[in-house]
Amino acid sequence: YKEDVDKSGNVRNILLVVATLIASVTFQAGVNPPGGVWQKGDYAGRAIYAFDSAAYYVFLISNTLTLATSMHVIISITYKSLFHLEIVIATISMIVTYGSAIFAVTPHEMRFQYAIAAFAVPFIMQCLIQLFNVLVFKNDHKSDPKNGNNE
Repeated sequence: YKEDVDKSGNVRNILLVVATLIASVTFQAGVNPPGGVWQKGDYAGRAIYAFDSAAYYVFLISNTLTLATSMHVIISITYKSLFHLEIVIATISMIVTYGSAIFAVTPHEMRFQYAIAAFAVPFIMQCLIQLFNVLVFKNDHKSDPKNGNNE
């Protein structure tokens, strides 16, 4: 991004397209896990890949973190847009659908707190960044000589 050349609206549109593509791919990978699902027997409907639990955890956590990050970008970029409420509702619905899909294909003995924690990371990071900005800018504002404060 070159501030003097690129228009912020164009950059926003590009980021929105990229985030949407990433969300689509990761959603699809979660709903239809690599290797597919067992079709018959006691494990019917369960992810074949889940039986290599370490590898499946890496996939599940990475995929969920990627989906959450792209959803967070989509919500952030569309903030204060005309259909922001509808986008938030659709995003929440997509999150619930994703969660129910991975719950359906993952064997019951696997733990979901890792996926939930992975999903929360982008939102927690944003809160920490906002808190940091408030604390830093609050302190910078107090010592700003332009405002007549010399604390």
